[in-house]
Amino acid sequence: MTKTIEFSEEQIMLLDTAMDFCRTQSPISKVRAQLDVANGFDTDQWRAMVDLGWLGVAIPESHGGIGLGMADVVPIVECMGRQLMGSPFFASTLAGQALVHGGTEAQKSTWLPRIAAGTIVTLALQEESGDWDLRNLTATATQDGDQVTLSGKKTFVMDATVADLIIASVSLDGNAVLVCIESGMIPENQIVREVVIDETRRCYEVSLDGITVPVSAMFAHQCFGEIENAALLILSAEMAGGIAGVLNTILEYLNTRKQFDRLIGSYQALKHPAVDILLGLEATRSHVYHAATVYDEGDGKELEISLKMAKAAASEHFAFAGDRAIQFHGGFGFTFECDAQLYLRRALWSQYQYGDEKYHRQHLASLLLD
Repeated sequence: MTKTIEFSEEQIMLLDTAMDFCRTQSPISKVRAQLDVANGFDTDQWRAMVDLGWLGVAIPESHGGIGLGMADVVPIVECMGRQLMGSPFFASTLAGQALVHGGTEAQKSTWLPRIAAGTIVTLALQEESGDWDLRNLTATATQDGDQVTLSGKKTFVMDATVADLIIASVSLDGNAVLVCIESGMIPENQIVREVVIDETRRCYEVSLDGITVPVSAMFAHQCFGEIENAALLILSAEMAGGIAGVLNTILEYLNTRKQFDRLIGSYQALKHPAVDILLGLEATRSHVYHAATVYDEGDGKELEISLKMAKAAASEHFAFAGDRAIQFHGGFGFTFECDAQLYLRRALWSQYQYGDEKYHRQHLASLLLD
């Protein structure tokens, strides 16, 4: 039986707080200003987010967190997506969930309280092949006694230059494993900034060649499924916020720009796709909050279906909204000065993270129909 979508009091409070914070702290002018900042985010803003307790929302109380769940992270990232806020929140939250589900007790005790207190951590899971199966790896690890030597290259490592810890996936004896690499272990010249379409992100190529870590740096459990679940949930929520943000940009322009002495928003050719975007937003949010509802209590199949449906809907509708926003703005839309550009770039970046809509619908076919 499909579970009714629920919205808890905690989520309501977090949504209200996050909406106000993101609106005041991340106007589009500040988003543009941060594009030229080396690390891509405002450190004072980051500290304010830490003070609000956001980094500890999904971390157990026993490890310094608030002890809620990933469902309570959803309204926060939705508001951040609406304002295109750039910060290490996404990377640190995912890495924190990796530690919660797969780290050793020593790793949890060391790093989870630090994450809740604002220490930046990140994941290095993707490689040049672009394979969305996180277990298909070319980066390798070789164990010699109590030491493990790494080799290979990881791509799209978010916030790598400001992270105190990078959790990387490597193949050890043919098995995909996770390993903790502290920032001081990686030579500076082995972290290279990548040029990506969404300039509100900071992504890096990280070479693991020659890095040696102790066996104690290996994860106790290889929680790739849990990492993917967390990524799909908060990425879809962020994209839902992005759809709302770009729709606001569209409506402001349609109600301002005149052509032939009429507001262009009065023309049906623009009204109809704007309504399609609104319907896409409502569908995406419904899928996202259904996934959040079943995240901690739904069975494995129900959760997998809900997350894949959320990501497929978010990928399709956000890309459509961003594309229409460019078209609505005419020639101006094709210039970087148009704010719709930033939303389209975020949409295209997000669409291909952890699988696009076609990828997830192929998997949904077997889950729903077999």
